[in-house]
Parts: sequence; C-alpha cells; structure tokens
Amino acid sequence: MSTVSHVINGTRLVSPEKTALVNEAIAATGYQPNALARSLARNVSNYVGIAISAITNPYFSDIICAIESECARLGLLVFLADTRDEPDHELAVVQALQERRVDGIILAPCGDPENRTIRYLETSGIPTVLVDRFAESAFDHVGVENKHAVAGLVSHMAGLGHRRIGMIGGQAGFSTTSERIEGYRMGLERNGIGFDADLVQPSNRNFEATQHAVATLLRLANPPTGIITGNNLTTIGAVAAIRTAGLRIPEDISLAGFDDFEWADFFEPRLTLVAQPCTEIGRRAAQMLVERIHGLSSAPRSIRLKSTLIVRNSCAAPVGSPS
Repeated sequence: MSTVSHVINGTRLVSPEKTALVNEAIAATGYQPNALARSLARNVSNYVGIAISAITNPYFSDIICAIESECARLGLLVFLADTRDEPDHELAVVQALQERRVDGIILAPCGDPENRTIRYLETSGIPTVLVDRFAESAFDHVGVENKHAVAGLVSHMAGLGHRRIGMIGGQAGFSTTSERIEGYRMGLERNGIGFDADLVQPSNRNFEATQHAVATLLRLANPPTGIITGNNLTTIGAVAAIRTAGLRIPEDISLAGFDDFEWADFFEPRLTLVAQPCTEIGRRAAQMLVERIHGLSSAPRSIRLKSTLIVRNSCAAPVGSPS
C-alpha cells in the first residue's frame, strides 16, 4: 500500500518498473483517489468556500470568477454558496461549508445586525477573508475605497453646475452603503453644497425600491437635477424609473453611479460610472486566504483598492444653466 501511495502522491521515488505496474492496476480497476479520505488523513482538503450574496449581480460574478481562477492556479477547488443577503441563510451555508471541511472561507457579509455568521467564524477558527463589505471582526478584508470615489462623482456633477444632487444608497446595514453616503456628504462639502436629507433615499437593491426612491426625489418641491446611485442594480433601476417619468438623461436630469459593468457602454446614453477592480479584489482575496490557511499572516489586514471614474455622457449641465 505504501508503494501505491508513493506512486499516486509522488511522495517518494519508485522504480519505473513498479510505477508501471501500479499504473496498470489503476487503469485496470478504474481507481479514483478519494478526496474526502485524503482530507481526513492530511487534515487539509484543498477546498475553499465562497459565500457571497446576489450571485446574479455582475459585480459579484466578476469577483467570484477571479477568486476561482486564482484558487485554481494555487491548486484549490471552490464550493460556491449564495447567502441571498439573508442572515439566517448566510449562517446556514457557512456552517454547511465547514461541514464539508473547506480549508477557509471567503465571505461578503450580509449586514446582519447581530453578526451571527461573523461570530460563528471567529469562534470556530476557520481562516476567513471578507470581500467588498467590512464587518467589525478580526478578519482580513479586501475591497474598494468608497468615500473618495463617491465624492468624486459629486464633484463631477458639481463641476457641470449641479447644486441639487440626489443620492440613492444601497441596502441599509451594509458598510458599503454607509461609506458611500459618507462620500456623498464629503463631496457636497468639498463643493460648498449644503446637505439636504430629503435628497438621500434608500434602496434594497431591487427595481421596485429604486423606482420608488426615484419617484420620491422627483416629487420634491425642489427636485434634484442630478442623481447618484450606490450600485449597479440601483443604476439600472434608476434609468428605468427616469424614463417611466417621461424624462431624458442627461437633457432633463443627469445620472451617475457606482459599479461599472461591461454593457454600460451600450446604454443610451452611455453611463458615467465608478469602475471597481473586481479581478484584483478576487485575486487578492484568494491570496490572503491561502496565507491565512498556511499561517503566514499575523495581524488582520485591510486592503483598499482604488476605483476609476469612467466619464461617459449621462451627465450634462442642468436645465437652464449656461452650456
């Protein structure tokens, strides 16, 4: 048995004659290595769990692809689970991943006020890296810098002459939502524009909520001349809602948002958006997790990557202002 093991695992030199005999026996019997048995014997499975919400969201899809590609390069396979942004389901899928003996987990936390999944991961000691969203924890994190990016969107609109700029944030409870709203307020202050709470509307990432938020802004006695959206799904919902209201972008109202996507160039008008380095986020997350699994890191690390403002033609000077 030890000779067979050495041939299969390449752990010791075996003579060509014996290697040939073992390989002939493998071919004759159709033998396949049992990955679970190996993981029990070695206490390492070479599996990594990814628990991320809204898998259909192109932003997260790009990150998942980058994580899987980097894990494959490092000799790891991934189990993928959709948390649905529901705290109970998030905890259940993370527990299921642990039961399958993954070596570590990459998580985009759903914003549970009780932080049950985070506490579970801390207690169980599973190597974990958080992506996109922060959480109060001792885990590594990799994401994008949000505040200055949104402040840049505000400055872009202010530079065109806008003084009434609305903001449709993401789902309440997410660190990305709160940071982007902070960036919105920072951008207003930089440009000498007073903050008006009526111009900030929440959205829970679906079209209905976004359409309601846009309608609320447009019904104001002094409505915004430009709107900034907090994520790509909100941007698409805002485009639909503005058109439903019979308005044109950017002739009647300007629109810019967070999260660029590959078909933003094919909208009419082409959308001005903040592009996140999704491939780099996923690659870094996988590398950080492998370092955690092998005990190569000590203090938790937080990596904030820079985004890029892609200026297209969905923003223009407000109606009635000089060209």
